[in-house]
Amino acid sequence: MMFPPHFWRRVSWLWLTVALLLVLAILLDNQRDVWESQAKPQNSNQTLASQIIQGHTLLQMGNCLACHTERGQPVGAGGRAFETPFGSVYSSNLTPHKEQGLGTWQADDFWRALHYGKSKDGRLLTPVFPYKHTTLITRDDSDAMFAALKTLAAETTRTPVPKVSESLDWPYNSGVAIAIWRSLFFSSGTYKPQDTKSNEWNRGAYLAQGLGHCAACHSPRNAWGASGEVNDFSGGLMPLVNWYAPSLMSAQETGLAQQSISEITLLLKSGRNATAVASGPMAEVVKHSTQHWPEADLQAVATYLKEQAQTHSASAIANKPSSAKSSGNFLSLGAKVYEQQCEQCHQAQGQGVDNAYPALAQNRAVLLSDPTNLVQAVLYGGYPAATAHNPRPFGMPPFVLTLEDKEIAAVLTHLRTQWGNQASEVTPLQVNRIRALQGR
Repeated sequence: MMFPPHFWRRVSWLWLTVALLLVLAILLDNQRDVWESQAKPQNSNQTLASQIIQGHTLLQMGNCLACHTERGQPVGAGGRAFETPFGSVYSSNLTPHKEQGLGTWQADDFWRALHYGKSKDGRLLTPVFPYKHTTLITRDDSDAMFAALKTLAAETTRTPVPKVSESLDWPYNSGVAIAIWRSLFFSSGTYKPQDTKSNEWNRGAYLAQGLGHCAACHSPRNAWGASGEVNDFSGGLMPLVNWYAPSLMSAQETGLAQQSISEITLLLKSGRNATAVASGPMAEVVKHSTQHWPEADLQAVATYLKEQAQTHSASAIANKPSSAKSSGNFLSLGAKVYEQQCEQCHQAQGQGVDNAYPALAQNRAVLLSDPTNLVQAVLYGGYPAATAHNPRPFGMPPFVLTLEDKEIAAVLTHLRTQWGNQASEVTPLQVNRIRALQGR
């Protein structure tokens, strides 16, 4: 086949032009802070003292200092490692330290970090920092948070923190890769209230979508590690953490549509209510964050999430029990392990003990189609959040050294198929995979 003269030269120029246009588009998209008009504070009459109080509350509501504090290190000094499928990212120093922290920053710089995901020096921040959500935060709230951070003691990060270029895998450790990710999955913009909704609903939406960044856990992630939209609460497996954050919209997984505002508020405040107990990563959120929220804000978030759940409940997918039948020996093993290891706390009929051990009969966490959380709980045990309303929670002992994979699979299959429960079988292979992932 003959091509016209200069055909390949023209094709090359075409591809080069397309590539240059894409580079220009990505460059402009990641420099919005340079040419967009910047938000200004609206509440100019607020005193510094009240601003600082408000800021400390907001920092706790966003769970900021928990992420920016390594265990045993000064508050806010950073250095906490976050494992991702692409390598590790370490939280930065938020104290007023001039060399390592925010000592030379101004309120405009902090606003740019929250709103655009860019450091004071123009460096693009990795999306482990949830700027997809913090971009919704108002300028007044941003300034209040910054004022509160300036009251922290100036501390150094005692263990050297690797740079992103050193801790992430290639090519994800480059500014180019981060810029492309941002152009694909991030858009800056403040929260816009809906005129048809109440002030309480809008407050709840603002907090859940922004500062609370609920969708950062409760939405699925794609191959690039990007979570869903800020109002996507459809549930998803948390990478490497190996916990499943259940759908907040599903009647089967969380049942928020059927719960009262007070019940949802109580779960966020105390870590438990009559039908649910916060465990795993959510227990940490309750401990460090939601138990300290103002009551009105908890009710606002509960109002928003309940209405969202009611709107989406029709699309919820019921659990479909596996058509595969477990062998009689496998079921007998599960019943035996339950009697020996579980019955004393959770009782013979899975009814549990009020205010101590949760019921397993008709328990949504037990019936999740993904058994990851159940396996994690049996392997490694744990405690619900210790809160003012539940200061001495009853814990779950670990069985990682006591039970084999087959025994754990059998006992979980037992409790997922007894007392009216109907959920799929848990296999030894599933248990083994979760055990292996957690042990990496």
